[in-house]
Amino acid sequence: MFAIARSDSDGRVVNGVASVVLAAVLIGTIYVGREVFVPIALAILLSFVLAPLVRILERWHIPRPISVVGVVLLAFASIFLIGGMIAAQVAQLAGDLPRYELTMREKIRSLRGATATSGTLERAADVLQDLGKELDRPKDMIPRSPISVPGQEAKPIPVEVRQPPPSALESIAALIAPLLHPLTTTGLVAIFVVFILLQREELRNRLIKLAGSHDLQKTTAALDDAAGRLSRLFLTQLALNSAFGLVIGTGLWLIGVPSAALWGILAAILRFVPYIGALISAVFPLVLAAAVDPGWTTLLWTAVLFLAVEPIVGHVIEPMLYGHSTGLSPIAVVLSATFWTSLWGPIGLVLATPLTVCLVVLGRHVERLQFLDVMFGDRPALSPPEIFYQRMLAGDPTEALEKAEEFLKERPLSTYYDDVALKGLKLAAADVARGSLDAARTEKINAVTKELVDDLDDQDDSTEPRAKTQDAEAAAAVDTVVEESPDLPVLKQEELALEWQADKPVLCIAGRGPLDEAAGAMLAQLLEKRGIGARIEGTVALSMSNVVPADGVAMVCLSYLDTTSSAHMRYMIRRARRKWPDARILLGCWLADGNAASLVATLKADAMALTLRDAVKSCLAAAQGEGATAEQERLPVVAASAA
Repeated sequence: MFAIARSDSDGRVVNGVASVVLAAVLIGTIYVGREVFVPIALAILLSFVLAPLVRILERWHIPRPISVVGVVLLAFASIFLIGGMIAAQVAQLAGDLPRYELTMREKIRSLRGATATSGTLERAADVLQDLGKELDRPKDMIPRSPISVPGQEAKPIPVEVRQPPPSALESIAALIAPLLHPLTTTGLVAIFVVFILLQREELRNRLIKLAGSHDLQKTTAALDDAAGRLSRLFLTQLALNSAFGLVIGTGLWLIGVPSAALWGILAAILRFVPYIGALISAVFPLVLAAAVDPGWTTLLWTAVLFLAVEPIVGHVIEPMLYGHSTGLSPIAVVLSATFWTSLWGPIGLVLATPLTVCLVVLGRHVERLQFLDVMFGDRPALSPPEIFYQRMLAGDPTEALEKAEEFLKERPLSTYYDDVALKGLKLAAADVARGSLDAARTEKINAVTKELVDDLDDQDDSTEPRAKTQDAEAAAAVDTVVEESPDLPVLKQEELALEWQADKPVLCIAGRGPLDEAAGAMLAQLLEKRGIGARIEGTVALSMSNVVPADGVAMVCLSYLDTTSSAHMRYMIRRARRKWPDARILLGCWLADGNAASLVATLKADAMALTLRDAVKSCLAAAQGEGATAEQERLPVVAASAA
């Protein structure tokens, strides 16, 4: 046994080292082969944008080769047009910059006079400036001793070195060299885009084979959905960022900032960089606005333009078009920008978010790439029940209380207990069954859960309509479909049957241990909110040595999270019958499967519930004097369907 455990540990270490080595090799390959991978990445992203246009042309019965070539030519013509505009604007700005030097000097001088700068700092700045001039000064020529001639004064011989005039071929090479790399990259991107659009089904099939062909229907649906989502996302981003650049460029032109078209195009491009892209695009227009205007009006209006447009686009228009985010967590955006910029330079900064979005979408649909969604996605890494269980294990109910309060803004308290808390306790019960959770930690979970239940005592359990969630994926994190049901009544004292008018007519007893006691505490609280007094006892309440008064107990609810042992349930029901012969027995098999509903007849309980809400319904029906016939026979069926 020890040898097997040791071999498993060694195998995990080897797999971990192999994964690290593979990741390092992959990153090194991406860096070394950036001349090839950058065009491929650009082509893939551009194909997502152009694929809908190609499909539209194909619906018009235009052959695919003609559709692809036409769309690609139109796209690259637009890109070259924008590039030409940028080059013209940059050349014009470079020619106008010397005119703004005097204005900038005057403003710097006025700022220096307006601010109370320390004389020591000014002197230090002057010293550094003089030192820099000394370092930049060219070395004096060392005079050599000329040949002395008697009776003549020695004079240095001037020497002038001239380069031969460049040939025509060298002039052409010097002109083409700066353009060679961008043109080569553009040509590769165009070729890759054409082939990706022409062979998109073939590429999809190969990706399905790599991702796993054991479930073709699921994998195909996932990839089609991912491609559709990415196309819509990139098209929306392209349209929105283009509109942002158009508004910024028009606004700067009206304000009077030179080269407004250049800054509008730059704003549209940099806005693909989340969080900081719009801020970076505002720096250059602000500096130029300060240079061209002797006063401060142009600078202030430029700042107002960016401060007004970016919040409207980022916080109003974007959420309406494609949600609150691109599906990436904020830390993933920062890490991806750092990673891709270090590998591919400025082009990596622009491509960082789209590339990471592609990886996250694939991670959500392809099982083998699921770790990408966990690492970079904005969805919670742990489900709400897992977060609940983890916080109970840590002995810190604060975060669980915060999550519960967020949940309760939209759903009632009983739904939170059934969908989150009970599922978290079921995870703990599974760990107890495996022997990985000792008694001390189980008692700790029980105590912390009771503390959380006590903190939630002021929450409402009404099912009236509440504010709808703004994040559909967050609402879907709980995988239980809860049907709308009418609100349960709050009974008054006079509405209760005679035997239910005692102080605590419902006795909740833990079936096997502390975790069942924690679930019983939730049921007791929900009953109290409906006007029925309830108390919770541990498993010792059913021992013959423990004396619990039989008077005033109208209902005994046995709480079970582990429903694997029907013999234990039958034994506990028999004990409860013996101690409280006049009370009804409600068996709570929390979140059990549908087969557990058939146990109610063999275990001889009066009623059975699989959820806390159904248990509350059963108690309310009994408290109002309704017979056990219709309601209690229906409860197991309702509970099984809800589960």
